[in-house]
Amino acid sequence: PKMSVEHEEQFEPTPYVVAIITYIGYVMLAVFGHMRDFLRNHGFEKNLIATEPARTKDFVPLYQNFESFYTRNLYRRIRDCWNRPIRTCPGAEFELIDRKSPDHGWSFEYPGTHTRAINFGSYNYLGFAETDGPCADAAAAATETFGCGVGSPRAEAGNLDLHTRLEATVAEFVGAEDAIIFPMGFATNALNMPALIGKGCCVLSDELNHSSLVLGARLTGAKIKVFRHNDIADVEAKLRDAIVYGQDRTRRPFKKILIVVEGVYSMEGSVTRLPELIALKKKYKAYLYLDEAHSIGAMGPHGRGVVDYFGCDPRDVDVLMGTFTKSFGGAGGYIAGSQHLVALLRQRSHSGLYGASLPAPVAAQVVTAFQMLMGRAGPPGEGARRLKQLEVNTQYFRASLHRLGVIVYGHRTSPVVPVMIFMPGKIAAFGRETLKRGLGTVVVGYPATPIIESRARFCLSAAHSLDIIDRSVQIIDEVTSLLLMKYSRRPPPAWTAGITREWAEAQLKLVDQQRRPHGAANGGPVPRRPVECRGDPPDKVADENDAAVKDNLAAVAAAS
Repeated sequence: PKMSVEHEEQFEPTPYVVAIITYIGYVMLAVFGHMRDFLRNHGFEKNLIATEPARTKDFVPLYQNFESFYTRNLYRRIRDCWNRPIRTCPGAEFELIDRKSPDHGWSFEYPGTHTRAINFGSYNYLGFAETDGPCADAAAAATETFGCGVGSPRAEAGNLDLHTRLEATVAEFVGAEDAIIFPMGFATNALNMPALIGKGCCVLSDELNHSSLVLGARLTGAKIKVFRHNDIADVEAKLRDAIVYGQDRTRRPFKKILIVVEGVYSMEGSVTRLPELIALKKKYKAYLYLDEAHSIGAMGPHGRGVVDYFGCDPRDVDVLMGTFTKSFGGAGGYIAGSQHLVALLRQRSHSGLYGASLPAPVAAQVVTAFQMLMGRAGPPGEGARRLKQLEVNTQYFRASLHRLGVIVYGHRTSPVVPVMIFMPGKIAAFGRETLKRGLGTVVVGYPATPIIESRARFCLSAAHSLDIIDRSVQIIDEVTSLLLMKYSRRPPPAWTAGITREWAEAQLKLVDQQRRPHGAANGGPVPRRPVECRGDPPDKVADENDAAVKDNLAAVAAAS
């Protein structure tokens, strides 16, 4: 397996001048915010802030006014850059509903118009969020058979055969003994970690872990030790301390030590150093919890996440967690591992016992997406094509941005691509200017990021064509030049030298040739048996689809 990712990741430090200007910008915002609060409190400015009613003035306040200072004086004024409503499927492009604020973000008005833009804000990594194709057909068939919702937890009367089939498919795909699915990705972390560990245990958590992991760790009641991001030496040092010193006060040994990391970090675009972590957990007899929400389906030659990317044995990861929201165009999440682990979660998981079952259309969508990646549904080779398209798109987009001179964070194959903005005044400007030119993306600032590391986050998709990427890079070039955001003082990484449009076209042409039938005797395409996905129960549809795929593959083999 690959033993390091450092040479493939870029984290250029914030330039000192930019950092100083950014701090000054936040200080000025704080000063003006206090001035505005003074004017509001003394009646010089209309006060639209939620306040405690007079009849409860002697009660303990429900909230502290200062707690909303940042939201009130910064976020509110630029909140048109977030929570943008859309009116179409979030594919390669989408349509946003236009809105205007007459009072600087306190409220919105909707004029009834809309804007079409390139979509770099959705986690549609493999392009399965679509309105036609095998996944959409399977979801429609499941809706006709089962309806939109089950109306019950699985432990009562909400367990469909689709759920069982999805669990078996997930376990097979990731290479685990068993798997269990949940209706919400966030809750998959937050409500299942307390079922695995508790008081008397220790959690070693990466400092950049998602809030669902942070919340889950806190709910366990275990001792939490935070290590520096992707710093293996710090992980080992904290592992040793946990083993040597044990629990606080009593110094008894910890019952369990759980290392919690993500496969791809959603704000940094970085990749965990999985082989080194596996070696550490074996050396010190700890457990490893891997969140593959942003890497399952998006990393590795077969789309099986960072475990696949590094060539590791999935059995070396004790808890394999992932979601269906990103790469599979659905909702919910899963945990895969040993049969003992999954059996324990079926008995103790609050999310599994009390949460409503995953809707049948979503389960059918996700099952079909997995089957396409495994070559068992859809056009032959379609899953492999999407995986390759995403990989090529990611490297081509990243290389193009590096050549512009902007600071780009993350791993070269990570579909999450952060471009650094830094200054608070440029957060809204970048989001608005790119949308004005037809590019929709997500801008992120404090407190979601460190105070001087505001950024724009682009999410690549297999649905993006090379022409779309070229047009997007052109827009980013215009906006970053306008806003003076080309901060990089380093030359582009060496790996970008050969990543050109010609390289990308050659890579895609190669995978297209590998999946294209060689043709029948007359030189035409191989006739394929149509795959029907509507009208029949999903188990019957699945059987017919499997037979259709086998027939198609047999026809291709005969023609070649």
